[in-house]
Amino acid sequence: MPRTQKNDNFIDNTFTIMADLILKLLPTNKKAKEAFAYYRDGMAAQADGEYAEAMDNYKVALELEDDPLDRSFIIYNMGLIHASNGEYEKALELYHQSLELNPQMPQAFNNIAVIYHYQGEQLKEAGESEEAEALFDKAADYWKQAVRLAPNNYIEAQNWMKNTGRGAIDVF
Repeated sequence: MPRTQKNDNFIDNTFTIMADLILKLLPTNKKAKEAFAYYRDGMAAQADGEYAEAMDNYKVALELEDDPLDRSFIIYNMGLIHASNGEYEKALELYHQSLELNPQMPQAFNNIAVIYHYQGEQLKEAGESEEAEALFDKAADYWKQAVRLAPNNYIEAQNWMKNTGRGAIDVF
């Protein structure tokens, strides 16, 4: 049974109804509509913590989807799942792939920075401060790109960069 038929709460039911209406009204081909249906089911499964099911849906959506922008969001969501599972290298690879398709995706820049910052903290705790600082610098570079794209977001990152001397950001 498709995930869209399993929804049992009001918000999920409403989302599914609205998504189905939009899907029917969109002037697009059958393949694109099918890709969106798999993407939608992947997002629903991901929200429920059903990561294996979400990945299966995203993989099918990726095979069907031709639009680079839409593909970037599918790949980004796949990266989120890998990051949630602690598979940071695979998540980084997917975030970079999503940015190749859509360089205007601040959330991908942010998530890359978060992983580098986390890895830096791990190295710092292990006493490898030089390597940690290099990762903190990489994190700052990616946060700067995220903030340039979304200046009102990532306030904690902006404060961290300011407090660590990793630069003020000229967002204008």
